[in-house]
Amino acid sequence: MVRSRVPSKILGVIPARYASSRFPGKALAHLDSRTMLEHVYDRVSMARYLSSVVIATDDERILHEARRFGARVQMTREDHLSGTDRVAEVASSFPDVELVVNIQGDEPLIDPGAIDAALFPLLDDPAIPMGTLKKRIEDPREISDPNVVKVVTDHFGNALYFSRAAIPCTRDPGDFTHYKHTGLYVYRREFLMGYSDLPVGPLEKAEKLEQLRALENGFTIRVVETDYESMGVDTPADLERVQLMLRAGRQAINDSGVRNA
Repeated sequence: MVRSRVPSKILGVIPARYASSRFPGKALAHLDSRTMLEHVYDRVSMARYLSSVVIATDDERILHEARRFGARVQMTREDHLSGTDRVAEVASSFPDVELVVNIQGDEPLIDPGAIDAALFPLLDDPAIPMGTLKKRIEDPREISDPNVVKVVTDHFGNALYFSRAAIPCTRDPGDFTHYKHTGLYVYRREFLMGYSDLPVGPLEKAEKLEQLRALENGFTIRVVETDYESMGVDTPADLERVQLMLRAGRQAINDSGVRNA
């Protein structure tokens, strides 16, 4: 697809912390011979429209690992309250950047095409300040799971609301397609620079969802549907699950090669 206008600079930022209540040091955990951080960086670097990719961290161990495999990395302050604040600090060092993508550092199977898809609306319409992704819910159990964030949109693909609750509440779930939110964000740089200064509203406080700050302050979030199934690593069990998926994927490629030989 040919875009109508492509900015000269699109920055991808991967926030990566060492501290984690459920899985300390997960960014440095190994999947085969490489750390999860290297897997994420390699996948993100495949996105077509990113002109630069930077790992943002406040930990020397992650800094050294990123440098080991040749990534661009920047140390940030330790007192940031969110990954968005960390991304904004990095973006402040890139005054010529127009768009900034906040990419989770714990998704080693991230689809580069999903990153590009989230960018497209902001490439085409300079009035959109922020974008993200949604995925159709296939497992009905996820609709009521508070750990799965749901999103509803208007006819134009703009977010109406994000919630940990089942939205909308339907008498017959089979009558409505529910969507879950994929936590990848695209910002216009100038919007991102002022995001932390926006007032925190009651909805964000209640749901503990930072993206609601944009909606509560009257800003648009364009939501793009994707088939990408987010596979974040929050626990050692998650890491083992991703490891099995990587091995299954390699085996499928090997089997295909044998059949086509």
